[in-house]
Amino acid sequence: MTYVDRDRLYLDDLRVGDRFVTGVHIVDAEQIVAFASQFDPQIAHLDAEQAKNTPFGGLAASGWHTAAITMRLLVDSSIPISGSLIGLGGELRWLKPVRPGDRLQVHCHVLEVTPSRSRPDRGVVAFRCETKNQREEVVQIFDAKIMAPARKKPQSGDIRT
Repeated sequence: MTYVDRDRLYLDDLRVGDRFVTGVHIVDAEQIVAFASQFDPQIAHLDAEQAKNTPFGGLAASGWHTAAITMRLLVDSSIPISGSLIGLGGELRWLKPVRPGDRLQVHCHVLEVTPSRSRPDRGVVAFRCETKNQREEVVQIFDAKIMAPARKKPQSGDIRT
C-alpha cells in the first residue's frame, strides 16, 4: 500500500512493502554554501569556481546537507508514524552529488516490522529511503530503523464509546 496522506500510523498498521513518498525540495547554490559554511566547510561545497578542480567537478551539496534535507522531507510529508520519528540507527550511502537546481524527493518502503518481545507497546520498523533527483537518479540511500508505537489494546473492563 502507498500512503500519501497524513493519517497517523502505528506499528500494527505497517506491512512489509508499504511505500511512502515525500514532497519535493529544490536545492539552490545559496543553501549549499550556507549549510557548508556552518557544518561542512569544504571547498567543493563552498566555492563554485574552486569546486571545478575537485572530484565533483563543480559545486555539490555536502552529503550531510542531503541527509538533513531527507530528514526534513520525511518529517514534513512522509512516514506518518504516531508520535515522532525516533531513530534507532541506520546506514547512509551517498551515490551521486546533489547540485544547485536539483529537485529532491524521498521514496521509502518498509523492509521489516518487528514487534518488541519485552515492550508490547512498541516495535521496530526498518525502512529503505531513497532520495532521488528530478531525473529519478538515486543520490542517497538511507536504511533506517525507527521505533513505532503499537495501538493501545483495550483492557478488560475498558468502556468503549
